[in-house]
Amino acid sequence: MKKNLFKRLLTMVLIVAMLVGALSACGRESKETVKDDPKKVDQKKDDPKKEDPQKGDTNDTAGTDGWTAFDKKVTLRIGTYDRGAEGVDPVTDNGYTRYVQEQFGDKYNVELVFVPITRSDVMTDYALLAAVDDLPNILMEYDYPKVSQWANDGYLQTIDLEAFAQVAPTYYQRMVDLNQLNYTKINGEDYFILAERPYYNTTYTFINMVRMDWLEQVGYDHVPANYDEYCDAMQKIIDAGIAEHPQGGKMITEAYVPNFGFRDYPVNDEDWAMHSSLGTASLSWGPTKKLIKRANAEYHKGFINPEYFTIDVETEKANFINGKTYKYGGYMTASVDWLNSFYAANPDAKLAVDTIYSSVEPGVIDFPQIRSDNPYGMTIGFGKDSTSDELKAAWMYMEWCTLNIKELQSHPTDWNNFNNSKDFWCVTIESVKADTIEASIGAISPKELPKDFTQEMIDNYHDLKEVADAGHAYTDPAYAVAINAEAEYNAALFSLYVEYYDNLVMCEPAEFDKLYDELSKAYLDAGYKEIIDERLAAYKAGSSTKLPR
Repeated sequence: MKKNLFKRLLTMVLIVAMLVGALSACGRESKETVKDDPKKVDQKKDDPKKEDPQKGDTNDTAGTDGWTAFDKKVTLRIGTYDRGAEGVDPVTDNGYTRYVQEQFGDKYNVELVFVPITRSDVMTDYALLAAVDDLPNILMEYDYPKVSQWANDGYLQTIDLEAFAQVAPTYYQRMVDLNQLNYTKINGEDYFILAERPYYNTTYTFINMVRMDWLEQVGYDHVPANYDEYCDAMQKIIDAGIAEHPQGGKMITEAYVPNFGFRDYPVNDEDWAMHSSLGTASLSWGPTKKLIKRANAEYHKGFINPEYFTIDVETEKANFINGKTYKYGGYMTASVDWLNSFYAANPDAKLAVDTIYSSVEPGVIDFPQIRSDNPYGMTIGFGKDSTSDELKAAWMYMEWCTLNIKELQSHPTDWNNFNNSKDFWCVTIESVKADTIEASIGAISPKELPKDFTQEMIDNYHDLKEVADAGHAYTDPAYAVAINAEAEYNAALFSLYVEYYDNLVMCEPAEFDKLYDELSKAYLDAGYKEIIDERLAAYKAGSSTKLPR
């Protein structure tokens, strides 16, 4: 937390310094002064110091047959998640980075540099890099509101999709086949390339594991199939002295509110457009109230650790490994660090895959609804100062990864990276993809554990598919225009959401409704009302995606 606070303070200092510099230049004649938007980085095309990134050495032959080594070495800088995982090699130097340098970089005279981006603080890291004009050539992120903010703030350059298709025809054609071209634009201009996400509407790669041995100790021969059974099991685990606070809990670290199950069905289109977002917490929306009210009840029953607001992500994982909590979840691959650590610490323990039905409570959650993933994986943009050679090298690298993906996904342990190096090869695809879903799950099912979870994961996929086929899985709107109020208020609103969430979870149940009304109004007044009004206007103007019906 201290590290994050320092980074945020440093970001503020840098931004203030930039603004002061910009103000001191007022009155002086300068080609680089931005007149309309002082926070937007100038990208004038007539800058003599910068080449047009869409032009340069061209070749009529599309794809790899038209590639040749660059005359001068090109340094390609790629923003890459650094998750701070223990026991793996650095993001900057590992089996993957060395392999792609030897097989791709050396062949085409490209030096590959992987720039660590803190996974839990993406926006701050990129703001720091932008403040000192050191953005990487490739910027990647899952959350569309974040990349649209980068485009709006001038971090990115626009791109020519025809030029991209010439360099990377396989990648481009896949975007066409997957109907992803609707997501490339902001304010009518192309900024983004989209990676593939197989079976995106089922989120099958994320699995919650639960303590089956604890359940057996309190009389269950199955994972709780509804919320009544879940509460009964938690209480019995507490009463038996197995765990003091089996549900555990952790501090709020992201704006996403997992309230899909608490929403009406069908959800109101305009409510969805205003509130459904990864970028801003939707405190002032009925489904979020229901979610927090359930958390308040669980807190007062003792299911949740009363010190949950001090528990960070790594401590939450450690609590599960050390036998203090009932459930933990993560993305599956052939080797999962926390599962390996769990069984090393608890060799006789039994785990099972949780069911999506354990939250169902008539009148509250009548049936499962889930947030499907976006119909794309990473959204990829390109740093504003990238030269034509750097841009071409980026597109060549993306195409090369697409053509060589099976090899890149075939080193779950020997390259010693988190989650089978996914944070590197996600530049083209989000997960291992085989000919069938069963084979795809078999490839990512954890190996060399006391139990084989493959069939349970396949069963979980079919449960998720049943939800999706019923129309109960959908994602958030994506906007083709920048929502300016988000950039202005998001940081402050997130701090308020953390504070208000904790107040609501810990307040007396009898005081919940009154306190919620007060805090919801304060949240609206602090900028959330401006955000949802701007989103609704964009939705009505046809500048967003629509709910599938």
